[in-house]
Amino acid sequence: MAPAQPASPHAARPDWPALLVVNRRSRQGADAAGLVRDAFAEAGLPVREAEAKSAADLGRLIKEAAHEVGRVVLGGGDGTLNAALPALLETKLPLGIVPLGTGNDLARTLGVPTDATLAARVIVAGKRRAIDIGEANDHPFFNVASIGFGVDLTRALTADAKKRWGVFGYPVAGLRALGRMRSFTVEIEVDGAVQRGRTVHLAVGNGRHYGGGMTVSEQAAIDDGRLNIYSLEVRSFWRLMMLLPALREGTHGRWSEVRTLSGSAFTVRTHRPRSVNTDGEITTRTPVVFGVRPAALEVFVP
Repeated sequence: MAPAQPASPHAARPDWPALLVVNRRSRQGADAAGLVRDAFAEAGLPVREAEAKSAADLGRLIKEAAHEVGRVVLGGGDGTLNAALPALLETKLPLGIVPLGTGNDLARTLGVPTDATLAARVIVAGKRRAIDIGEANDHPFFNVASIGFGVDLTRALTADAKKRWGVFGYPVAGLRALGRMRSFTVEIEVDGAVQRGRTVHLAVGNGRHYGGGMTVSEQAAIDDGRLNIYSLEVRSFWRLMMLLPALREGTHGRWSEVRTLSGSAFTVRTHRPRSVNTDGEITTRTPVVFGVRPAALEVFVP
């Protein structure tokens, strides 16, 4: 018989089974599930393992198990985490991350180790952190939403490229996407004021890292109740190349060609509808309303 649902979803009992779902198509997926089970067994904690065949299936598994498990443990990359996000927000189950992807940007932001055993031990230890969730036209995201070059990069970064090149798949795909890069007119409305310009890439960050280690802003935090937006308004390919080190460090806001803004809500419009990428998936189009849900999800952290 299933245990009774706790009075508060955020007070889910740590002795309840953990729902473990591992993306077995990931580069380390075959071994990770066993390592996580071993770490939980050493701590005397039960695990219920399930396999998701699709993003929709992953959400269904989480919602069906919500009254019988105390946490969700996901082994995969940022795409797997984003696919589970709507169900996690609905059930309010705390999330444990076992990073198995190419970029692992959410894990990087939270300091979760990429070693599966060490990541499992972080979850077992039980320390939680409430994090914000961004929204783009009501599509939730952990890390970043982007328009322009970020969308071209997503289209160029195929599953085969990630499997073949690993983290180096990002620069390989980036070189492909640069050949298609074109500037476009953008209008950003925040707090009733409108700013206009021409950009090649606009990013709205909730977390600190994205794109395999790029940094949204040197001030960004995933629990500050704010989104950080930057627009690359460069006029030449070579100027963009010079910007790349600053984009990795998060210091690009010091450059005159980079427009930066921060706030809890933005509206972005473009002359023609353009695709919007959220956490590596193209989910909506402009015009797009961005918002943030403060402290919306608890995650296990070191």
